[in-house]
Amino acid sequence: MFSELQDLSGTFSVADIVLSLVISFALSMMVGYVYRATHRNVSYSQSYVQTLVIIGVIVAMILLVVGSNLARAFSLVGALSVVRFRNAIKETRDVGFIFLVMGLGMACGARFYALAVIAGITICVIILVMHKFNMFQLNVQRQVVKVQVPAGEDHTQVIQDVLIDFTNEFELVSTESIRGGALTEVFYTVRLKKGREPGALVEALRERTMGQRVTVLTGYDQTDL
Repeated sequence: MFSELQDLSGTFSVADIVLSLVISFALSMMVGYVYRATHRNVSYSQSYVQTLVIIGVIVAMILLVVGSNLARAFSLVGALSVVRFRNAIKETRDVGFIFLVMGLGMACGARFYALAVIAGITICVIILVMHKFNMFQLNVQRQVVKVQVPAGEDHTQVIQDVLIDFTNEFELVSTESIRGGALTEVFYTVRLKKGREPGALVEALRERTMGQRVTVLTGYDQTDL
């Protein structure tokens, strides 16, 4: 019985296995360092970067298993379809890095080594250039204004009169009842006029809303009275 078992590893050489895994690992490591160097926000995750490297190597291994066998490819697709991922991707660019390491792993597993190396280096250089020159940045600073007013009274016009004076544009985001219905809290996104300060906006709004709480969020700064 055991004599009938066949090792299909002979369809590719040990050198192919080593090259595929080593090159995919090296390229995935390069992508991981590029991701770390170009990450701007506070949501950086070491676990995510390590996962990128693991994905690159695993995809290379899967492509070695599949080879040119169509039936084997469909079998693997069916087996992998039972996997479910619950973690939400925090940033859109993170999805791009996942596809990048998967593409590099596929190229290495298919033994397109030159393609994998050239494409990996080229794409990483493009990412670094976009990061260096801060390409596609939209330099529009917006603030969030949160105003609490007594329930049962319509302060919309009063608030908007102040916003017209202090901002170039504003938009009502939401209105909700708080403190058991005693207060109404409204949220606006605004773009302050040049020379206007958040503190002055807070004071102007408090004068019109009988001293209720007003909050202006500007990036990571918060003016709250």
